Amino acid sequence: MKLYFAPLEGITDHIYRRLHRRYFPGVDMYFTPFLSPTQNHVFPPRELRQIAPENNVDIPLTPQLLTKNAEDFLWAANALADMGYEEVNLNVGCPSGTVTAKGKGAGLLGDLDSLRRLLDGIFAAVPIKVSVKTRLGVRDPAEFGSVLDIYNDYPISELIIHARTAKEMYDGPVHPDAFVDALAASWAPVCYNGDVTTAADIRALEKRFPGLNAVMVGRGLVADPALVLCLGGAEPGREALTSFNNELWEAYTAAFGGPASAMNRMKAIWTLMLGSFEGGEAYAKRLGRARKGPEMRALTEEICAGLPLTHPSGDSKF
Repeated sequence: MKLYFAPLEGITDHIYRRLHRRYFPGVDMYFTPFLSPTQNHVFPPRELRQIAPENNVDIPLTPQLLTKNAEDFLWAANALADMGYEEVNLNVGCPSGTVTAKGKGAGLLGDLDSLRRLLDGIFAAVPIKVSVKTRLGVRDPAEFGSVLDIYNDYPISELIIHARTAKEMYDGPVHPDAFVDALAASWAPVCYNGDVTTAADIRALEKRFPGLNAVMVGRGLVADPALVLCLGGAEPGREALTSFNNELWEAYTAAFGGPASAMNRMKAIWTLMLGSFEGGEAYAKRLGRARKGPEMRALTEEICAGLPLTHPSGDSKF
């Protein structure tokens, strides 16, 4: 079974992916935070940096596209194919209100006619493989039967199912029973996403769903960057975590023009990564109050050097 790194806006950019791959190899596929192609048919510089081949050397990467317009999707897919990409991912899962209000992301699940028109247009001319990341529905997991009937009409390369509805956002329990039905009925290979945070979670999914193609993990991999090593039976080393942290600081300081901007990105990462260390929660307020990059960097180095790892076996929740 394969392991995918979910896209997290403001965290899993090309810098993070490159360093994660160096220190914690084993992820089968990384996904970009969504790109939003428009009628201008130009990738803005910020998006172009994320997908530029030179920024993703030796990194298995699938760009994710967020749009409700087939023409815009096809332009982006062709441009990405020209860059050497062999697959793109259509986002039908983002539950953000600003996205769904525009009929994009999980908003498409509330208008199945629009979803079908979009897929008709895409698969009439797309030059590369297309996977889909989806929710179970807008309000009720029972909606997914009708959604899956549509997906099964197209040669989708893989169906990545976040086992919640759009209204549930990222809170509350997932719906494994609805996922069981989807796994059995999908014509495309299926990837599970939602509430996976430890190696134990992944092993349990592999045992429960032997037909599963992959598992996608987001926050759990940021909280524990060495999770992929735990799955392979290796013990995560303090040295790797320390070097990973130090190189992230250096890379973001250089990329963003100074430690102050680097600090904002590192706060987003460390909000989750504190879970890798026993007693890390005691540092949460201190990290939050840090106002200067060197101050925060010193705190993260102190954590890496002094606090015990919470889950050397990968079995503890973050």
